[in-house]
Amino acid sequence: MATFTIIETDWMREASRLGAIRRAVFIDEQGVPEDLEWDEHDGASVHFLAVANDGTPLGCARLLPDGHIGRMAVLPDWRGRGVGRALLAAVVEAARRRGHTTLRLSAQTHAAGFYTRAGFAAEGAEYDEAGIPHVAMQRRLDPDEPVRSRSFCLD
Repeated sequence: MATFTIIETDWMREASRLGAIRRAVFIDEQGVPEDLEWDEHDGASVHFLAVANDGTPLGCARLLPDGHIGRMAVLPDWRGRGVGRALLAAVVEAARRRGHTTLRLSAQTHAAGFYTRAGFAAEGAEYDEAGIPHVAMQRRLDPDEPVRSRSFCLD
């Protein structure tokens, strides 16, 4: 049974590993134009990096100062193994600590069910972002929600 950890970090410290995951998932796999992937929000955001015990990066996410979650990505071999749930839980926990009461995100429509199971609700009609169908989603934070562990076991 492998374990992984979610690291809360910043772009300056982990740009290489965060960028490698985003390049593999968004640019290479999904065909997002490179000029749309990299933006001014990276430097101002809190980043989350899922790493295996051996340091191998598995997935990432970011929390913008205004409470938007973005750039959630898990490498293909690690999907369906709890990495995305753990990343999202870490982002929600960090947002709560920072005093956010509402989180927002732009979900690819195929992933909307994942976010719905995590307490997010869709708002409005589907729209196109970088050639991929998306839906806006939001979640109100419950200040009494239990804090989750940062180490996770994979089946």
